[in-house]
Amino acid sequence: MTANIDRDNYRKNVGIVICNRQRQVLWARRVNRNGWQFPQGGVDFNESTREAAFREMGEELGLRPEHVRLIGSTKKWLKYDIPNRYRRDRYQKSIRGQKQQWFLFEFLGKESDVSLDRSDRPEFDKWKWIDYWEPPQRIISFKRRVYKKALIELEPLLNEIKQLSDSARMPL
Repeated sequence: MTANIDRDNYRKNVGIVICNRQRQVLWARRVNRNGWQFPQGGVDFNESTREAAFREMGEELGLRPEHVRLIGSTKKWLKYDIPNRYRRDRYQKSIRGQKQQWFLFEFLGKESDVSLDRSDRPEFDKWKWIDYWEPPQRIISFKRRVYKKALIELEPLLNEIKQLSDSARMPL
């Protein structure tokens, strides 16, 4: 399918933050690279960003809707430019960067539900849980600003989840 690119040459994309009950986020390593990142992926034509987030989660992590609960998303597109030295092919040379809507999910499943080999061409070969604020420090430099903005905007939603989870466990 042809990439969904806006008039400013940004590819429409979703970023996926999956958080466990310990306030850790799922962090995945790219196949054949030492780079770790949040799952993300392009938005197909005639697909909402919400639909894209669930599709990408299934393709990249093997997770189905029953394994997660959608908590919320960023309100606006967050953009980053891809530096020329990181453009590997003709397609990447034709776009300026990515614009992303970020989604926060609560992980409801078991760790064994995460399966990185559900697609013909897996994107990740390892995953782990890390502290919520660790990704902006670890991600490649040109994505840091977007990661930080996304996590700042999503954090109040995470705090609400934590409070609801705590109160749900308290006896009546």
